Amino acid sequence: MTKSNLSKDTLLIVYIAIEALIAVMATLGNALVIWVVRLIPASQNTTFYFITSLALADIAVGILVIPLAIVVSVGITMHFYACLLVCSLLMVFSHASILSLMAIAIDRYLRVKFPTQYRIIVTRRRIWIALGTCWFISLLVGLMPMFGWNQRNPQNPSYLECYYQNVMDINYVVYFSFFSWILVPLLIMCILYARVFHIIQTKLKQNATSIKGSGIFYRREFRTAKSLALVLFLFIMCWLPLCILNSVSHFCQTCKMPQALLYVAILLSHTNSALNPIVYALRINKFRKTYTLILKTYILQMKREPDVSGAENNSTDQLSEDNL
Repeated sequence: MTKSNLSKDTLLIVYIAIEALIAVMATLGNALVIWVVRLIPASQNTTFYFITSLALADIAVGILVIPLAIVVSVGITMHFYACLLVCSLLMVFSHASILSLMAIAIDRYLRVKFPTQYRIIVTRRRIWIALGTCWFISLLVGLMPMFGWNQRNPQNPSYLECYYQNVMDINYVVYFSFFSWILVPLLIMCILYARVFHIIQTKLKQNATSIKGSGIFYRREFRTAKSLALVLFLFIMCWLPLCILNSVSHFCQTCKMPQALLYVAILLSHTNSALNPIVYALRINKFRKTYTLILKTYILQMKREPDVSGAENNSTDQLSEDNL
């Protein structure tokens, strides 16, 4: 084995080890988020539905996307369409995350723009329609290569080493996936959050002397909007490097990307799925309280088998008094 091959193997082993760690953190962290939503009456706050959708997409990253990404990095020989399906599934859940984030941004905008009409506009039925639409579009966009937009050439063998660039059309990745369904939603979300902060600051100035009522509502909305905007910011910081590398590879086909740099960009994009539960714990009081409840009741005292129903109900009642 040459020194070059040894370094490549070592790099791959390090990459797989870090991916495995991220997978565990993303799965457990977002399962905890869904557990929190189960303990808190989600019907009292529509944002929880969208946060749950995002958590489900992040869990899928941990249990499905990362293992498939490892398969693609190893280059296992398989049928072209099997490899294409693996790579397409990687796209599905990244788009599910971005569309769930956009649904959250739209929800926060409607909450501050139409506070008195919000519950009339955002009904449970419309929430389920919005969530269904997000996941349907994610499946449609992510599985588009399966419908023919791929690197399939009848002259090439049916079985090949399964690498991303061997089956995915770079025009689809850059123009359709990145520019159309990642960059555009990100710009829309940035505009929405800018509007949210502008509306809140305007209302707070108008209610500068208010102690109760709308002043309290907009101060609470300001804190929540900052937390959710941070989730968006982290998504941008984690996914932008990989999108930029794909774009550079497309527009500069003579440019050779170092494998280590590509691995770092991929790891960074997957790390985003493990960050959101941490943001919720640090920034959103209701999540932090319920994290503590779960830790004390179900984990630290698991062997003592306490009667947690009363504690759970009391904590849930207390938590439900606060809006997200």
